[in-house]
Amino acid sequence: MLKYKHLQEELRDFGKKVVRLSRYNLTRGKHNVSGDLYKSIKSSLNEISRGFEVEVEMDQYGLYVDQGVHGTKSSYVTARNSPYKYKSTSGVIGLEYNTGIFAKWAKSKRIRLRDEKGKFQKGNYKSIGFILARSIKEKGIKPTMFMTKAFRTSYVGLDKKISQAIAKDIAEDIKQDNKNTK
Repeated sequence: MLKYKHLQEELRDFGKKVVRLSRYNLTRGKHNVSGDLYKSIKSSLNEISRGFEVEVEMDQYGLYVDQGVHGTKSSYVTARNSPYKYKSTSGVIGLEYNTGIFAKWAKSKRIRLRDEKGKFQKGNYKSIGFILARSIKEKGIKPTMFMTKAFRTSYVGLDKKISQAIAKDIAEDIKQDNKNTK
């Protein structure tokens, strides 16, 4: 029975390459702020009924970072091909949720507001979070294509590698059958 050892190895290598390049693109593009998205990118090889499946996983918001998001007031050019968009009717609830996330981010980056005299104000991170959340909702998120580019780069030449791996597997299987029949 054919085990497809070489094919599985090639597909695992493909998944690892996609993960490695996407992490590299994320870091190189300076989108690896907390490291959470970076750590969440993983690949696995699964056997399915008709063959194998390479699955690359990441946190849900990685799709938004990769594809971008249309803002409520942004031009169509910001995230031209993105299927994601902010709705102008999402109201304050979405902003309240994001305010906390952006407030935490602003605090970690030590971003502060200044008063009329130009002096830094103390601990106004909730306001900064609200300002950032509202701005992102209106302007959208520019696509980074960190995962898309990694996949496209890794996919080049994969068909040839798969063909060679299957040929090796078949050759080894034939050798094994010949040994067993003697």
